[in-house]
Amino acid sequence: QVQLVESGGGLVQAGGSLRLSCAASRSILSINVMRWHRQAPGKQRELVAVITTSGSINYAGSVKGRFTISRDNAKNTVYLQMNNLKPEDTAVYYCNAGLYPSSYWGQGTQVTVSS
Repeated sequence: QVQLVESGGGLVQAGGSLRLSCAASRSILSINVMRWHRQAPGKQRELVAVITTSGSINYAGSVKGRFTISRDNAKNTVYLQMNNLKPEDTAVYYCNAGLYPSSYWGQGTQVTVSS
């Protein structure tokens, strides 16, 4: 099992930046895949970014070039650096850990981008 705690959300103007953190209760070296998802009001949860222990990284097309996912294995933390934020990035952002055969979620952190 693993517990995930997200932080770093808040209110920011369009064009601004935020860095989200996801702190894990165990070594993330033992977690094959870490993901950031988001869910806007009235919409389905969507995948934003993925990072694996091998260093493979992928992004949703809507955030590519603006968001950067990274991991600090020493701190058991995964980050999501979000630059040039847009109002459509407004959502609750969730951290997810793929620990076969289960999947674990954090409680989410709200990101609100004003126009």
